[in-house]
Amino acid sequence: MNSAQNAALWILAIAYMAIIWRIAPKGVSASGFFNGKHTNGQAPSFWLLVASAAISWIFAKSIINAANLANAFGFWGGVSYAVYYLSFIVAGIAFYLIRTRSQYTSLPAFLHGKYGQVGMRLFLIAVGIRLYNEIWSNTKVVGSFFGEEGGPAYWLAVLVFTIFTVIYTWRGGLRSSLLTDALQMCFAGLLLAITLFVISPPLLQEWPKSTPEMNSSALTFALLALLQIFSYPFHDPVMTDRAFITNPRTMLIGFILAGIISGAFIVLFSLVGVFATQQGYVGGNVTLSVSTALGLPMLLIFNVMMLTSAGSTLDSTFSSAGKLSVLDWSQQTTISQNTVGRAKWTIIGLAIIGNLPLLSIYLGDQLGPAIIAATTISGTMVMGLAPIILLSFLPTSPLNFHLAFWPGLLLGSLLAFVPSLFPAWVAIGSGKYALATGVNLYGIVLCTTGFLIASLNTHFKLSPLRAKADA
Repeated sequence: MNSAQNAALWILAIAYMAIIWRIAPKGVSASGFFNGKHTNGQAPSFWLLVASAAISWIFAKSIINAANLANAFGFWGGVSYAVYYLSFIVAGIAFYLIRTRSQYTSLPAFLHGKYGQVGMRLFLIAVGIRLYNEIWSNTKVVGSFFGEEGGPAYWLAVLVFTIFTVIYTWRGGLRSSLLTDALQMCFAGLLLAITLFVISPPLLQEWPKSTPEMNSSALTFALLALLQIFSYPFHDPVMTDRAFITNPRTMLIGFILAGIISGAFIVLFSLVGVFATQQGYVGGNVTLSVSTALGLPMLLIFNVMMLTSAGSTLDSTFSSAGKLSVLDWSQQTTISQNTVGRAKWTIIGLAIIGNLPLLSIYLGDQLGPAIIAATTISGTMVMGLAPIILLSFLPTSPLNFHLAFWPGLLLGSLLAFVPSLFPAWVAIGSGKYALATGVNLYGIVLCTTGFLIASLNTHFKLSPLRAKADA
């Protein structure tokens, strides 16, 4: 990238940050910081909820993944990735039932009431690792559009982008995240429309030869995504926090609409991967390859799209981390400006340690990727959350949580670090995701079985007590 291109990228980035800065509130109440409420005490509006939920799930890394999968598997690769966005429907229905059948005001409070403090805190540790992982994985994408990984331009972009997002989230918490998300959703939609307008002519002309029919590898990935939507959304505080800030009916309709919007966005953007196949770009970050090949204007557009998607994810990550550390961990119900102050220190600390994995590029080809992998908690590791949340209407005790949570964590860890331990018969389907699909399918059965055994145990323990009480 020459100096003129780099200067243009920075000019556009500064303009983007100036607009976001103007939208972000300069100060909010404690309820605004943690619950996103307006200064008059009203809950966020329906469309604000929809826009924020949708854009917060259009991660920078998700955009890259969608394009790469379409590049590898054709159009159906992008569609398979969009299956993850059915998570909104699963989560929306689950949270609607939780909120209308109980008085819990957050998911951690629900888990505390159903499974005890230990189970709740294990869940929060898993969520904390997820939040930590969101930092470096999004700042890395942004930095890669400004310069080669490890170079001065790359590090400057990571530093500036992180500090800017920290400052406006530090000032307004969840309220800042919601308001800026709405603008970022508008930006993302406009930029997607421009991108599709540019790539559509050659894309449509070469469509038959560049987009093969759904193959077994794409079907395998679709099955993997379908299995994970029953657990994946529950360890994402971006989603779970927003599930409790409006009334249940507004939340349910908003989540369904947000899932449709964000899923459609992912499918449409994945066409960049199909276009990359036409142009002969295979493997790597095809989004960056396409944007560079299309010239400076498109490089600028793709860059702002990455800033938009990564920014919406990061500010949500920071605000959720502040709430987790101060309110959720101790189940504190009263909030004040002192509570906000403690949450702000969490935001600063997470911003620093969350970018440390980026330094692994200096540790060698083997050690670096190993450190990156160690910070990642995958959807496989939290598969046990499916029965923990979705079967919570059954008789429960802390044993339910442990018999569902630990098998998933063990299987997910083995899959991440020593996949060779699994025999060949575990794999289901074909391609690189076959083993993960098999582990998830058998793992969900194992976690659910453990949960049901614990429920039967609780039922038979309670039965004599109920009989004695009736007598």
